[in-house]
Order: sequence, then C-alpha cells, then structure tokens
Amino acid sequence: MPSAMVNQSVFDELFVLELANNHWGSLERGLRIIQEFSKVVRYNNVRAAIKLQVRDVDSFVHKSFRGRDDIRYIKKTVETRMSREHLAEMAEAIRRSGCIRMATAFDEESVDTCLEIGVEILKLASSDINDWVLIEKMGRTRKPIIASTGGSSVKDVDDLVKFCENRNIPLALNHCVALYPTEDSELELNQIDFLRGRYPNLTIGLSTHEYKDWTSSIVIAYAKGARTFERHIDIRTEDKPFSPYCTDPEQCDVWFRSFKKVKEMCGPPGNQKRIPTDRETKYLDALVRGVYAARDLPVGHILTERDVYLAVPLQKGQISCRELMSGDVLVKAVSANEPVLIDCLDSPYAKTPSLRDLIMTRGL
Repeated sequence: MPSAMVNQSVFDELFVLELANNHWGSLERGLRIIQEFSKVVRYNNVRAAIKLQVRDVDSFVHKSFRGRDDIRYIKKTVETRMSREHLAEMAEAIRRSGCIRMATAFDEESVDTCLEIGVEILKLASSDINDWVLIEKMGRTRKPIIASTGGSSVKDVDDLVKFCENRNIPLALNHCVALYPTEDSELELNQIDFLRGRYPNLTIGLSTHEYKDWTSSIVIAYAKGARTFERHIDIRTEDKPFSPYCTDPEQCDVWFRSFKKVKEMCGPPGNQKRIPTDRETKYLDALVRGVYAARDLPVGHILTERDVYLAVPLQKGQISCRELMSGDVLVKAVSANEPVLIDCLDSPYAKTPSLRDLIMTRGL
C-alpha cells in the first residue's frame, strides 16, 4: 500500500475536464473551450483541472501510416496536431483561468513537453497502464499521476501502485470503462468499492463517458467514496462534430451542481458517528415521554416504576424515560399527575452540571 507520507490532497474533490483533441488543432478553438468552461468552474466554486492531450506526432505515428485516412485514431491524431508553442499558450490560459494545468502524455517526448509548458498533474491513459517505458519517464518527473484503469488487470494496477509507492509519487486511480460512449448498464460503478478496498490509502475516482445524464453517476460515485471525477468537454459549433460522450458547458454546470447536492446529502466523512444538530435534537426531544407522578409522592420516598407513568409532552426540567431509575430518593414532594423534575430527585443527573443543564433546557 502507498506510504502514508505521500500527500494525496492534490486529488481530493478534483474535477478533470478532458479537452482532448476537441480543439481540432485550432488554438482559437482551444482557448474558447478553456474560457467557457473556466467560467462554469468559477461560478460553481469547484477545484478543476483542464486537461490537454500531448503527442509527439512525428514519433508517435509511424511515418508509413501518417497518410492513412482509413485508421480513425491516426487520422484524427495527425489532423489535430498542435505545436508546442500553441500548447504552451493553452496551458498558460488554463493557469490564468484559475484551473490546474494537466495533460495526458502519450509518449516520452511529450512528457518533456508537459514539463516545459508547466503541467502540474500527469494523466496515464488506460491504454498505457502497462507501458513501462512511458511510466518510467513519468516517474522521473515526480509529478502527481492520475491513472485510468479501463481494460487493466489487477496485476497491472498493483504494479503501478507499487511503482509509485516506492518513489513517493502521489497517485490516484480512476475507475474507467474505456467505451466511447458508455451505456448506463456498462458503467460498473461497484468497481469503485473494489478499488477503495484494495488501495485504501489512494484517492479513487471516476472517469466516465456515459451520455444520458450528468447527475446519476457522480451521485453514486461520490456516495461510494470517489473523490476525483473526469469527463470529456467540448463546445457545440456548426463546423465540428460533437461526440455524444462529451459534456458542454451547460451539462458541466449540472454535473457540478449534482456534486454539490450529493456532498451536502452525504455530509461529513462516515468514519465516525455523526453529531446530531440542535434542530434535530429539539425535534426528537418533543417526541420523548416525560415522567409524571402516578399519585402523591412525599419527600424521602424511594422512587419505583409503579409510582410514575410516562407521557408526552416532555417539559423543561422534567426527567424523561431516558433518565428514569428506580431507587432515586425524592427531595421534594410531587403531586399526582405533576411532572417529576430533576430538582425533585437526589440523582446523579442533578449533580452533574452538563446533564442538569441539558434537562433544564429541553422540552416545552
């Protein structure tokens, strides 16, 4: 398991907005995407990274295949290539927007590019989770890494965790189904439980590509303990296609607001018993039965259960069913059908200031 000395806070409640190749090689379009989504980030007051994808196309794609229009991945990689200077401008725009600079590096040369443009967090794609040439290069940067686990084996993930543990590199693991788009029935969100159980000291997240709503998966994932979340982002324009698994600014706003709602509903971390609010305590006190005298009870009488009955409402200063104990001695007489007050008893509750104050202030 990872060393407790590794700081995982960089990943906590972090939204990763995956810009990918949706700039289509255009700096102007890329800057517009950054501008529109950073506004939504600021409006919702969340922590977000805008993530680029970096490839050294000349080395990443074999020269014999660069003109192949029948291989979609290669065609789009070539068509959307962006110069290092333009990537640097986009990274600077991300920084100025108040978001975190993040990038997926797909080759070793691109790791160097990421360092040059000021990337703060590296992403390891699902396809590269056992690409040890690339992982070793990333590891030498000592930058925090978020890795997606789509299509991986347990050994793949264990090996990566051990690698980062040995080097004190902060690592987060995203549950990911590498299908674009992903149907609801394919999300397998219970994998979050598996990852949290196997790697309890790591931040576990969700990288998701479903396309039917922007509420359900984040609500379920947060409730299961996921604390970093990723979606692809894009803007809708007439000149470029909009992939169904992408999120536009309006949908991103819904996504953020769903996070805020589920966080509010889940409350503090569930590693200890919650402390009831005053409002809840007062409500419940109104339902608690108070102790009433069943007959006239004289001073010095030793109280038994036959001497009293329980009924609502509970009144201020009155003992309740919670404090009723046989054997308490009356120090004041109590008339029939009158409340038995704490001041009428020689009781531990009367002698403990905090307990007495509680009884004196609750009820009607």
